[in-house]
Parts: sequence; structure tokens; C-alpha cells
Amino acid sequence: MADKKMVEAITSMDEDFAQWYTDVVKKAELIDYTSVKGCMVIRPAGYAIWERIQAELDRRFKETGVQNVYLPMFIPESLLQKEKDHVEGFAPEVAWVTYGGLQPLQERLCVRPTSETLFCDYYKNIVHSYRDLPQVCNQWCSVVRWEKETRPFLRSREFLWQEGHTAHATAQEAEERTIQMLNIYAEFLENVLAIPVIKGQKTEKEKFAGAVATYTVEAQMHDGKALQSGTSHNFGDGFAKAFGIQFTGKDNTLQYVHQTSWGMTTRLIGALIMVHGDDSGLVLPPKVAPTQVMIIPIQQKKEGVLEKANELAEVLSGFRVKVDDSDKSPGWKFSEQEMRGIPLRIEVGPKDIEAGKCVVVRRDNGEKCDVAFGDLQETVEKLLTQMQSDMLERARERRDAQTYEARTYDEFKKTFEEKTGFVKAMWCGDQACEDKIKEELAVTSRCMPFAQEKLSDVCVCCGKPAKKMVYWGKAY
Repeated sequence: MADKKMVEAITSMDEDFAQWYTDVVKKAELIDYTSVKGCMVIRPAGYAIWERIQAELDRRFKETGVQNVYLPMFIPESLLQKEKDHVEGFAPEVAWVTYGGLQPLQERLCVRPTSETLFCDYYKNIVHSYRDLPQVCNQWCSVVRWEKETRPFLRSREFLWQEGHTAHATAQEAEERTIQMLNIYAEFLENVLAIPVIKGQKTEKEKFAGAVATYTVEAQMHDGKALQSGTSHNFGDGFAKAFGIQFTGKDNTLQYVHQTSWGMTTRLIGALIMVHGDDSGLVLPPKVAPTQVMIIPIQQKKEGVLEKANELAEVLSGFRVKVDDSDKSPGWKFSEQEMRGIPLRIEVGPKDIEAGKCVVVRRDNGEKCDVAFGDLQETVEKLLTQMQSDMLERARERRDAQTYEARTYDEFKKTFEEKTGFVKAMWCGDQACEDKIKEELAVTSRCMPFAQEKLSDVCVCCGKPAKKMVYWGKAY
């Protein structure tokens, strides 16, 4: 019975998806709750996934000339006030520091919800000539947003992220960098996290406060809801004018810089869980799994078994591999390895050793195969590669199966009432229609995809001439 207990503790996805999610993050020991309301402990198993995400993203950033910096976590109120739209966009979520030690502060400091204003302040001091451009910086840090409703990884009052902030001499360079970073995010999500995405632009209503344009990568979770998985913003010269970031151009005239900003957060761990997980727990794509292979010795007290397990680990030292030599029962170890989403399990016991082979089990589909010791390294490599691409393919098939089209408002409404997923529909570009849809159906525009399709000539909501095809959905 003990072996079963671990998995029984997970609510089934179909029964209650939200509870299933909470069970998984707790049982897989990714997070723990704290005495700080709305904030979480990211436990070693959860932080190890973030470290993999960080390493993969950081390498991609640096290949495009990005440099890492670190700016203060406090922003003086006067600095935050400089860009009107920006401060209005963040005001409801800002946490304020009003005391330093025992003394009331002369000016309130906000704990950074995002760092545009500080980067502007910094760039203003170091950019003087076109020779000082472009500035292409990123910081890995935490930010604080005073959310009312919180959920592990998806929404917490303090979360980890990276925020890139760049300054350029021309509008064209800024736009190119904005799109370049969005493409990096899309490639990373698909190739590393095995999460298929829709790339597109946010509507005026949904764009970042103070930006000229916001581009997004939208992913669909197992339950059909959308998750904004990364955004890239083109600020034009609006922030530069508010903060006075000017430089002398090649033609000797004084010009304003053009800026961008882009970010991804620890909510990606939530996305991983909700796109790939199953009723046994996490299923991690091999490229992001902190441990790719778990070797489980069967009857490990018997002579030679543990030695063989360690020997196989040595053979597989090119992968992230561990031996579970704890004194738990094999069945318990299997459940635990499944719960934690470790891609491959290798079972080896006295009979296997005699036959010169071991059993290899895939986490994603449960397939087992006997592998001769001599072929192990090559087989593991093949299986991990296959599993990575199969997971992306399965997620893409599920997303496509949960993506619908609607041409009339009745059809649009009916689809959202009866199904979960994305609905593609035409839109006139008027915010009034967006507001009506949100109010009546609790649905938001996810993005105007770069790959536009003409489903009809008229807006799904008001019947006026349509300007854009939009992906709509309920979101986390």
C-alpha cells in the first residue's frame, strides 16, 4: 500500500485541474508555503528547474550581445512618476517602503515591480553620443507585485525573472531587437521546454503601460487556458523623452534614444507543469530536467547490484544522472521518480546483471525496453532526443485540437460556453468590442498573430469591417 500512497495523494486532472496543480507543486517538492502571505519558498527541486531555464536563456541572450547588470530594488516615487502611463499601469500592485530604520523617509521608495524607470535613469547618465549605443542589458532579479490572488509559480507577490532593457539610436534598430528577443523566447519555449507557442502582438488594451507595441508568445495549458509565457516591448522614444535620454547623432544633432524591454519569469515552471504533467505528477522535457536519468537498483543489498548501478552512472556521466540508493522500496522509488518527472528510469537487479542488460522506462509514455549494458549510452541518447520531440509534438497536437474558429457572436459565445481552448475570430480593432467580450464571456484577446488568416470580413462582436484575426481565450 505504501508505494501507492504517493500518487493517490494527487487529485486527478480531469476531476479538479486547479487542485491537481497544487498537489503536484507540493508533492514534487517544487515549492513550500511561507509565513509571508502570497510568497513562496522555491525548494531545491523547483530552483534546479529555474537554473536550467536561466542557463539556457542566458546563453541565448549573450549570443546576441546582451550583457548582464544589476540595478537597485528600490525606486524613488518621483522617478516612478516620470512616465504617466507606466506609473498608472503599475500603481495598484506597488509595495511601498516608508521607513528607513526608525526614521520616516522623506520620499517613499517602491520595491521594483519592473525596472524601466531605473534603467532610464542609468542610461541617461551613460549615453551621450551615438558611439555609446546600442546599450543591450539584462538583469536577473526578483520583483514585487501586490497581487490579490496568488498561485504557486503563476502569480506570487515576489517572483524571479529576467528583464532586458535596451537603448538604440534608431526606431528600426529598436523594433528589430524587440522582434529578435521574441523569436528567442519562442525558440527556447519550443526547443527546450517543448511548449508550442503562438507569436503575435498584443492589442492596445492589453499592451504594456507606456509601450508603443507589445509582442507576446502565448501558450495553451492542458486545461485549454492561455498562459502569456514571455513578452517583448518596443517603447519607441516615449520613455527617453520622459527621462531626457539624449545623444548626439552622427549628423551632430541631439536625438532621443529608442528603447525596448523583454522578460520571462518563474511562471514558466507553472507552464511546464500544466502543459506536460499527468496524474502521476510532473513530466519534464529532457533538456530542462535537472536529473535526466534515475538509476534504481533492485534488491540493492545483494552483492554487486549497487556497484553495477554506480558503474552504469559512470557510463552515463555525459548526462545528468543519479542513482537512488536510498533504503525505500523499489515501488516507492518508481512513484517518486515519476512524481518528479525524471525523463528516464533505469532498473537494474541481480537477474538483469546476469543477463547483461537493464530495463529503461520512459516517463512520458511509460514505454519499457531491455537494453544491453554495451548499448546503454547510445540508447539513452536516442530516447532523450525522441522524448524531447515527442513531447513538443503531443503538446502541439493537443493545442491544435483545442483551437476553434468562430464567425458569429453566437458561435463565439457557444464555443466558450461548451469548450476550453483558443478561439480564432475576426475583430474590428475597437476596444469597445474587446471590453464587451471580456465582460460577457470573461475572455481576453491573447494576441493578434503574425500569421494572419482571414476568417471573414466582419468583426465577430459588432459586425463592422474586420481589421485583424485574434486569438481569444481564458487566461491564467
